[in-house]
Amino acid sequence: MPNPRSSYELTKRVIDVVGALFGLLLVAPVLVVATILVKLTSRGPVLFRHTRVGRGGKTFSCLKFRTMVEDAEAILRRNPALQEKFRQHFKLVDDPRLTPVGKFLRKTSIDELPQLFNVLRGEMSLVGPRPIVREEVYKYDGYHEKLFSVKPGLTGLWQATARHRTVTYQDRVMLDMEYIDKRSLRLDLKLILLTIPAVISGSGAH
Repeated sequence: MPNPRSSYELTKRVIDVVGALFGLLLVAPVLVVATILVKLTSRGPVLFRHTRVGRGGKTFSCLKFRTMVEDAEAILRRNPALQEKFRQHFKLVDDPRLTPVGKFLRKTSIDELPQLFNVLRGEMSLVGPRPIVREEVYKYDGYHEKLFSVKPGLTGLWQATARHRTVTYQDRVMLDMEYIDKRSLRLDLKLILLTIPAVISGSGAH
């Protein structure tokens, strides 16, 4: 008798591959324009490769369009107050290191489109928990093993339903855990459909 969870995982992977390929075809013009804008308006590489922790605790290079100035990490290291804010939530509201083009790319979530290549490579899924950095693992306390039992996603429960609201980091953790507990093809499809209007309206911003 087929294992329902195995059937889900197999079907989810097929949807990931087909969805990522279709998505890349659909947004190809956007990728080209974004590449040109990033290249012409600020120094540094077009893509930002950030090490994230994926399924099984394995690390991978998460792809994004670069939205910050070239020496963003150095600026953070030189500013203790900024470092402290970053440690609390692992993101900054009104980040002073963002370029003008970067602000637009983040507001529209266009900066995350290169992660479709991560999905094709099997490092991410279209839907899943947020991909986190190694330094964030302690925030998940006793939930980190559960987090690493699935692939991180391009979108998920937090991104699709709560990203426009002010939530604590713990709220984000609980939403990730809720997704893992309830994950199904029906829920995945629902979250994908919810993400589209969230991005279009700008409420899907970082």
